[in-house]
Amino acid sequence: MNSILLLALIPLVPLLAVPAILVTAQRPNLREAASLLTGLLLFGLVATLLGQVDLQAPPTLVLAEPLPGLSLALSPEPLGMLFALVASFLWPVTTLYAIGYMRAHHEDNQTRFYVAFAASIAATMGIALSANMLTLFVFYELLTLATYPLVTHAGDAAARRGGRVYLGLLLSTSIAFLLLAMVWTWQLTGTLTFTAGGVFSESVDPTILSVLLVLYVFGTGKAAMMPFHRWLPAAMVAPTPVSALLHAVAVVKAGVFTVLKVVIYLFGIDRIEQLAVADWLAALAALTILLASLVAMTSDNLKARLAYSTVSQLGYITLGAMLGVAAGVVGGGMHIVMHAFGKITLFFCAGAIMVAAHKTRVSELDGLGRRMPLTMLAFLIGSLSIVGLPPFGGTWSKWLLVQGTLDTGMWLLTATLLISSLLNIMYLVVIPVRGFFAKPASDAEGLQEAPIASLLAIGVAVLGCIVLFFSPDPIYQLMNGVFR
Repeated sequence: MNSILLLALIPLVPLLAVPAILVTAQRPNLREAASLLTGLLLFGLVATLLGQVDLQAPPTLVLAEPLPGLSLALSPEPLGMLFALVASFLWPVTTLYAIGYMRAHHEDNQTRFYVAFAASIAATMGIALSANMLTLFVFYELLTLATYPLVTHAGDAAARRGGRVYLGLLLSTSIAFLLLAMVWTWQLTGTLTFTAGGVFSESVDPTILSVLLVLYVFGTGKAAMMPFHRWLPAAMVAPTPVSALLHAVAVVKAGVFTVLKVVIYLFGIDRIEQLAVADWLAALAALTILLASLVAMTSDNLKARLAYSTVSQLGYITLGAMLGVAAGVVGGGMHIVMHAFGKITLFFCAGAIMVAAHKTRVSELDGLGRRMPLTMLAFLIGSLSIVGLPPFGGTWSKWLLVQGTLDTGMWLLTATLLISSLLNIMYLVVIPVRGFFAKPASDAEGLQEAPIASLLAIGVAVLGCIVLFFSPDPIYQLMNGVFR
């Protein structure tokens, strides 16, 4: 299939699922089959594009040209293809999980859920394949709007309140900071096209570049850098499949993906290394890592604990980007993949526990592993991958991030990453340990595992955590492609 046609189809195919879902709204089996099949088709198209395109001389599809020299365009490159592969693969997996969860939990408005989910994936594909910052910004904002109905799915006061925080923080940061940074970049360079090595000439004042870097990082609210992280725990009012979308498939990954794209293709890592403000931003990312971990340790609500864990883990990727060395950038890109599989496993397990045991607090999970052994074993594997212990995928991304801090001689950042991994053990691994070895609650009798569809999705996610340890080379080579 022609590469230009593939570029057109990849963001379009998820949108084609919308009318199919709406037409079959009264027939849930067909509705969910349409969502699943579209997800599988999308992954096939992304994999086909990766297999046939030369990422060092990629094709470009111009969608529109609102101003001379300023277009909305799609073009594949290594980091974008990695993000597109992860998101397209996890869409049908999350849909499979949602079938079991949404039915077992008797959720209302399930058709609206699947429609908004498909629209969110379409926006995510646009972000992944953006040829320039303008295109990325447009799809970035569309993703915020498409996910808002998912965050407010329950329709109660708590959902509306969480939705206001979600929408308010993400739109305000992108409009106030990210849009300003884009306009300023255009004024300085005359281009917003993602370019290997960056777009800024040597004549641009380092002070201006420092201000721009701060605007780009804080303008990307989806990266959840403190103090612009509150939208993420606020969004936990959404159903668990939505939490999986937010944390693993699309939203937060779109944030850290944007930070990496800006660093690699607008500034260039050589310029990042020369900017003192990058060291300060790396220190802020380190502070985010530690503070969010400490908040996670004090959170008894399971989803809140996982939310603050995500804030912490996103800090790893931003920190890697700010190091200005290849190991940090490659480690950050790989951590997008490793965290996606580890964290989606944990959220799937949290939802399974709520559906089967109706428990949402860590303090209620003692002994639950004896009644839900598959779920608790999966939670243990996802936790160990997040920690970065072998034989699970998170080992390699954390190894490279540590290597990046050593390459720059930033020993405090090295210590931060190591301390954070110990904190991961304290607030994640403790859950399955208590689940298997603590005395069970009296009401644990008679509990059973979650619906089979949800268990199958959990199994796929767990398998990903393991396979990524033994076969990380394709991801590593793809990330290394950003420097060629």
